[in-house]
Amino acid sequence: MIGYLKGTIAVIQKISSSRVVLTLEVNNIGYDIQIVPRLTQDLPEIGEAAQIFTHLNVREDQVTLFGFGSSAERDLFRQLVSVSGIGPQLAVALLDTLGLQDLVQAIVSGNTRLLSRTPGVGAKTAERIALELKTKLLEWRSQANLVIAPGAGPASKVQEDVEMTLLALGYTDREITQALQSVGQSSTLSKSDDAEAWIRQAIAWLSQ
Repeated sequence: MIGYLKGTIAVIQKISSSRVVLTLEVNNIGYDIQIVPRLTQDLPEIGEAAQIFTHLNVREDQVTLFGFGSSAERDLFRQLVSVSGIGPQLAVALLDTLGLQDLVQAIVSGNTRLLSRTPGVGAKTAERIALELKTKLLEWRSQANLVIAPGAGPASKVQEDVEMTLLALGYTDREITQALQSVGQSSTLSKSDDAEAWIRQAIAWLSQ
């Protein structure tokens, strides 16, 4: 198993909107690594050194090396592909669409609407991801040093109403997630099923 590779960035190829291949030269050998597309924003320039955490995926007809910017992102990828019906390409799409922290928060809070924003992830698939990984990620997130509050956010039965209202007001998914995590730290609000109260507090936080 290859845990990570350190080398020089030789080539970055955008195969499609969802597939980006990085060629990393290590000791005069070029490794083709499929990376999460959003990682390209954080990579150094071509010719400079980089460290890529990797996962080797072996199928009967294909061997693919997947690359990530951190060990936590790589470990979450492995958790995702352990879910029935989730292949490596869909796991990459989830990480690319939501990013590490927002993806973990969506799973832990059972936010299936947010998970479903990923191309290829329908309602049933989102529910299965949340069901199979919620407990695992509650334990794993602390080991990975992710600062995510498991109880932050409204109860699932009012969460969709709150999010749809905030989306209609023009806020982005990321802004909404951050707002609900922040205002959800209130012990009073965290126990409330009052959607209007959540909306008011979230708007107040977003207006700061």
